[in-house]
Amino acid sequence: MLIVKKFGGSSVADRERIFNVAERCIEEYKKGNDVIVVLSAMGDTTDELLWKAKEINPNASKRELDMLMTTGEQVSVSLMAMAISSLGVPAVSLNAYQVGMHCTSVYGNARFKRVDTERIQHELQYRKIVVVTGFQGVNKYEDYATLGRGGSDTTAVAIAAAMHADACEIYTDVEGVYTADPRIVPNAKKLDVISYDEMLELASLGAKVLHNRSVEMAKKYGVQLVVRSSLNREEGTVVKEVKKMEKMIISGVASDKNTSRVSVIGVDDKPGVAFKIFNTLAKKGINVDIILQSVGREGTKDISFTVAQDDLDEALRILDENKETLTIQDIKHKDNVAKLSIVGAGMMSNPGVAAKMFEALFNAGVNINMISTSEVRITVLIDENDVDRAMVAVHDRFGLGD
Repeated sequence: MLIVKKFGGSSVADRERIFNVAERCIEEYKKGNDVIVVLSAMGDTTDELLWKAKEINPNASKRELDMLMTTGEQVSVSLMAMAISSLGVPAVSLNAYQVGMHCTSVYGNARFKRVDTERIQHELQYRKIVVVTGFQGVNKYEDYATLGRGGSDTTAVAIAAAMHADACEIYTDVEGVYTADPRIVPNAKKLDVISYDEMLELASLGAKVLHNRSVEMAKKYGVQLVVRSSLNREEGTVVKEVKKMEKMIISGVASDKNTSRVSVIGVDDKPGVAFKIFNTLAKKGINVDIILQSVGREGTKDISFTVAQDDLDEALRILDENKETLTIQDIKHKDNVAKLSIVGAGMMSNPGVAAKMFEALFNAGVNINMISTSEVRITVLIDENDVDRAMVAVHDRFGLGD
């Protein structure tokens, strides 16, 4: 069997944890399996590197930031290979260039185009544990480009898909996927199984267990994922294709505080204006989530939408530069907001779900700013100060901790 194991930064934060991971990988190896290990940077290394960059140049280019960021994973994989070798098992560390992890040229948020398998296969033939840098790829200019926060999950899934691995295990500092963040909701329950679609929504809406693009890729290529703790031997949560059922099951509640609301005021109330606004943002890599459009009046309308806080300054700059072309009279924004979402299969075919959620928020004294729905989720935009209290209220109202 071929097993891909991904370990996050907290799992390799120090010497003790590095050797803990090394021993777990060797256990798998000694069962006769081929083992590929994908690692994030150690502990808070990525944040520390970002801080160093800001000390030197607060306006550094994204290319140079990526050159800096990718060093974190190279430290992790080389130390891990050393640890495994010191325990008597052959190992080799490889970075994205050595493997051939080809990606797009969007620095800071690249996407994989293809993964070469020759080098990994060659090392596995010599019965080595192969340790690969997560979070990074190489673009057409032969520059390193990072995949965005949580990108090591996507690296693991991409390698598992390219290598037709028998299993892809994502190790983290929690025991699996929970009905809510257990640090906020003490009675949150661990799920044994969750569907790709539900996990994708939870990951996209703020649940930090898995990178949303890794779930997207796993579904596309049929890679079954297991999320489990690197600190104990609990079974974890399986993420796979689950047959739809008529009965509605709410899988979880997620929140995302990395959110800002932008409002463009007084745009022309005619066909094509909304397209122009969102197409202009999309061309610059700005992802837009909840959208609310007002009823037209006196030939104009207002459009509000949410973006990640990290993208806010860029979004405001782009809109301001194109104010005249996009017929925008004014631009406003609000930072202290958060998204709260419930996710569950069969939601749209079960009436009363939204009412139940809104009732819980009303009883908790939480005001709703914007609402968005899909087949498997309902999302509301609320004040950031209310989000933890709101999460507990909604989680309890749906009986997820029972």
